[in-house]
Amino acid sequence: MPNGGFSPAEWLVLVQHELLLFAGIFFLVGAIDELAIDFAWIWLRLTGRARTGRLSHGHDADAPLSGPAAVIVPAWREAGVIGATVRHMLGAWPHADLAVYVGCYRNDPASIEAVAVAADGDPRVRLVIHDRDGPTTKADCLNRLYRAIEQDERRSGRALRMIVMHDAEDMVDPAALGLLDQGLAVADLVQLPVLPEPIARSRWIASHYCEEFAEAHGKAMVVRDALGAGLPTAGVGCAISRRALGWLARRRDGDGPFAAECLTEDYELGLGIADLGGRTRFVRVRHADGRLVATRAVFPHRIDWAVRQKTRWVHGIALQSWDRLGWSDSVIDTWMRLRDRRGPLTALVLASAYLLLALVAIGLALEWIGVGAALEPSPWIWALLVFNLASFVWRAAWRFAFTAREYGWAEGLRSVLRIPVANIIAIMAGRRAFTGYIATLSGRAPRWDKTRHLVHPAIAASEQAT
Repeated sequence: MPNGGFSPAEWLVLVQHELLLFAGIFFLVGAIDELAIDFAWIWLRLTGRARTGRLSHGHDADAPLSGPAAVIVPAWREAGVIGATVRHMLGAWPHADLAVYVGCYRNDPASIEAVAVAADGDPRVRLVIHDRDGPTTKADCLNRLYRAIEQDERRSGRALRMIVMHDAEDMVDPAALGLLDQGLAVADLVQLPVLPEPIARSRWIASHYCEEFAEAHGKAMVVRDALGAGLPTAGVGCAISRRALGWLARRRDGDGPFAAECLTEDYELGLGIADLGGRTRFVRVRHADGRLVATRAVFPHRIDWAVRQKTRWVHGIALQSWDRLGWSDSVIDTWMRLRDRRGPLTALVLASAYLLLALVAIGLALEWIGVGAALEPSPWIWALLVFNLASFVWRAAWRFAFTAREYGWAEGLRSVLRIPVANIIAIMAGRRAFTGYIATLSGRAPRWDKTRHLVHPAIAASEQAT
């Protein structure tokens, strides 16, 4: 070694070693965390506490509700899907005690027209036009809908019992409204599962959401609910009692129950209700034919749109909530919040792992031509590698199982093949979220950096069938 230093080949080996330690140790920590959830779920299944309910063949989805209900749907530039959503919702939920509030912006005439046409004179639809130009934030639009509900309650002298949240691209399940109504008899917030609709023309981008939600809403949320931790809502397919929204509105000094300055108001909503002493529940029920009662939605089919959407999730859940919500006095809640906030670290670790793979390939090529040196892991590092490899196989098996349960074995196999795609999107979203968070620290206000929706789930389902 000249002048007591390292040669370029030795520097390469040193960098490989450090990256291997960094990625390997954090993969180990993540694997232990996931194993804890896995074994908790297995225990709940064995003890009967995680069994999915099943509706009878004679279940009456149109049974009267326990009280007046409203669905709130914020929309910004959703002319392509909002009409189909409203029409399907009105048909699936014919209840007379239901009102559908759709919030549009004054500078979005296409969405306004689409809602008016879809309503077709149905008196249950309330088109609420925001007095601000869009987009602001989704929470700001939701607060405008909340104020419209308050005005209608004062006019009628009758308060709502529950408010259901949905997005402009959702396809609701006919049985969902009744289940939400029943759940609020013993809770202040009820969340149903979300099932992304696979798209035949986007097997690698849009469809990668399938396995993420299948496992998260088939296992992680079930464990979270059973452990009594606060449940973050998905922002769709969730019902909140009117009194719980009133709690949040009063805590925010009348600005509305939703945090208008937050990018993931749905996440904060569930935890906020739990912090105020409200009970939250996650409900999994299947139809008599085995179909899961869930909200179905089509997710972005382009990688830039998927990255934009996940950036908002990582920014709001992992970074904004760190400032806004802090931690909890409960050990279980603290554990769950740590899991929620691991997005940026996960992106960094994954990026390090892919960089390591590239450097190892370069090192092997240099060694093959006789100008490089090989990385020689110690026995402890070999043990770390073996454990992480076994963990990866274990994780892939779980991913396959949960995806195949909802979508069939072919989609289950694709879910394993899509792991690198999901990792790349996570890396890109983590980097973008971090830079966006730094920008907000300098005073830039957050905006509704939403993704575009061009295909409704009903259309995607028909394409999938053909």
